[in-house]
Amino acid sequence: MSHPELVVRKAVWKGEEVDLLVADGKILEVVPSSDTMYEGAEVIAARGLLLMPSLTDVHTHLREPGFEYKESIASGLKAAVHGGFSNIMCMANTAPVNDNSVVTDEMLAKAKQAYPAGGPRLFPIGALTKKLEGKELAPMHELAEAGCMAFSNDGVPVKSSELFRRAMEYASDTGRPVIDHCEDPYLEPAAGVNEGEVSSLLGLAGQPDVAEAAQVARDLLFAEYLDMHVHLAHISCRKSVDLIAWAKKRGVKVTAETCPHYLLLTEDAVRGYGTDTKVNPPLRTTDDVEALLAGIKDGTIDMFATDHAPHAAHEKEVEFMVAPCGISGLDTALPLTWSLVASGKLTFDDFIRMWTTAPCKTFKLPLNRFIPGDPADFFLFDPNEEWILTAESMHSKGKNTPFMGQTLKGRVISHFLSGKKIV
Repeated sequence: MSHPELVVRKAVWKGEEVDLLVADGKILEVVPSSDTMYEGAEVIAARGLLLMPSLTDVHTHLREPGFEYKESIASGLKAAVHGGFSNIMCMANTAPVNDNSVVTDEMLAKAKQAYPAGGPRLFPIGALTKKLEGKELAPMHELAEAGCMAFSNDGVPVKSSELFRRAMEYASDTGRPVIDHCEDPYLEPAAGVNEGEVSSLLGLAGQPDVAEAAQVARDLLFAEYLDMHVHLAHISCRKSVDLIAWAKKRGVKVTAETCPHYLLLTEDAVRGYGTDTKVNPPLRTTDDVEALLAGIKDGTIDMFATDHAPHAAHEKEVEFMVAPCGISGLDTALPLTWSLVASGKLTFDDFIRMWTTAPCKTFKLPLNRFIPGDPADFFLFDPNEEWILTAESMHSKGKNTPFMGQTLKGRVISHFLSGKKIV
């Protein structure tokens, strides 16, 4: 066994007090905690903090190039690493759109510039169609060679089923999956509020859950017919969960994500017309929340994602109908989803699968399981530290969150990537 360069002493992993040994940026061993001396090794005293593998976010909007006033790659990665994330997959809705290798190269260069000595890893998602217009396929092989790990038309669903089929086929040739934002483009797209009691009370045009489920059904049928993998973004309703469960029983190659806000909020949060609750797909009902939690428990829903969508304050400080959709999520995702573990709604194993194992395996990203040879991407977590979410406590430029002002519980104390302390 190599000699450890870093020793994290007296951390808690799966209920046991352990020492973590690291060498050459990789996990050397996790052993029962002891007073063993390791000559020449840096020793970090964890003092009973939880040892956690770094998280992976498969769905973020980092806005650069083109919208740096909302978020830059540097500010987004800073929020990510303070929030516990080591791998970040960013969407293509930039200006210009990430539909060619020049834009992909620029994104990766910006990430390197932000953390020249090594930091959170950026994995761009290439556009499915040129300019996200849904008319002509983007050059997927070029994008894959440049470093794109998946393809998506992001929040602009492809209307043409024929074109979407061809997109799946070409994406499959690159070994990368298609990520689809499931929304019928003719049923109140981006309405930002669920069609139901609350939308009627507020006098707002809402989007029904069937708008999501109808597109989910289409994608599942294509995935089965073509025998190809499709990944479904930000699932929000029971109908979609039921369809995905049906497809998985048939052996369809489908994975699906949901987001913290769909598990912790319902359409009732919109009652005050607060634009920070406007998100696409919209917040749904208590029944939908229960279905999502059950879907996580039984494996229908594979992973979490933040759908981090930062906006400038002036863009949200308008009437609900004209405000952009989106919640800034990188700063808050860890404590929000940890609250589901603390309340007993999810287990620790659910949490690890949803934030680390499943996303990394699905998109072939670096994964730390604390097995010898794994990348030493981990953080020390205090599940009991309480802090108030304020604009000043957030690292993202986007302060648009319905959780602003609330007391959150759980915080990253220190974060190591490839064995180097970043936070």
